Amino acid sequence: MTQTDIALLLADAADEVEIGIAPVQAVMRAGRRRRARRWAVAAATAVVLAGSTGATLAVTGLPGGGRHDKGATVATQVRHADWPHLTEVARGTDHGAGWRVEVSVWDPPRDKAEADRQLEAMRRYGIDARVLPERSHLVGMTSHYASLYYGDEPLRPIMFDTGERRDYVAGSAAVIPLAGKNVDGALRLVVGTVDKTARQVRLTWKNGDSTVVLPHAAAGSPVDYFVGVAPAGTSYLASKVIM
Repeated sequence: MTQTDIALLLADAADEVEIGIAPVQAVMRAGRRRRARRWAVAAATAVVLAGSTGATLAVTGLPGGGRHDKGATVATQVRHADWPHLTEVARGTDHGAGWRVEVSVWDPPRDKAEADRQLEAMRRYGIDARVLPERSHLVGMTSHYASLYYGDEPLRPIMFDTGERRDYVAGSAAVIPLAGKNVDGALRLVVGTVDKTARQVRLTWKNGDSTVVLPHAAAGSPVDYFVGVAPAGTSYLASKVIM
């Protein structure tokens, strides 16, 4: 699995703190050791963006439109290991193709039999075998995935981790190309986690423009998620959390 064109960002949960870039391999190793800030980042492929129109982002345009009215499709909070809690945290259109970012949180299996069923359910859901958790480490652990659907392309995991719920700390983000067929590989889509006290996240693009997005809660997750898309012709530069 390649880490080409991936930027992994870490942020402290403090007012007006900028999210800085950290080495991908170091963070992934830390994730395997079950330390804090354990998010791993899925492989990004440099592919071609067809057409000439820009992207339309609908992070705050979900039904209801408010931070506490998430406008998401959220599964029941009753524990279930065979299917995740699902939350749509953003959606939009890009060059005529619809896209959405969905967070899936998988409850901890109680035993190896439940772990086997959960792994099979993850495969049916569309999670690539390369980013599935190890069966031996799954019992008693919660799995979090932030994944992208773009047009008719298969689900593409962006951020993922498996561990104890108390280990999940806000302040990670992944930046990848939006379209799976984007030739220039522009890092336009940023997905990240913030503490639930964060009110907004300001995203700055390389063309000098910026966008303010609202974090959204995800069912079963102790952290909130933010999503942003750089305009066509530019890419991600920096993030700042506004408490």
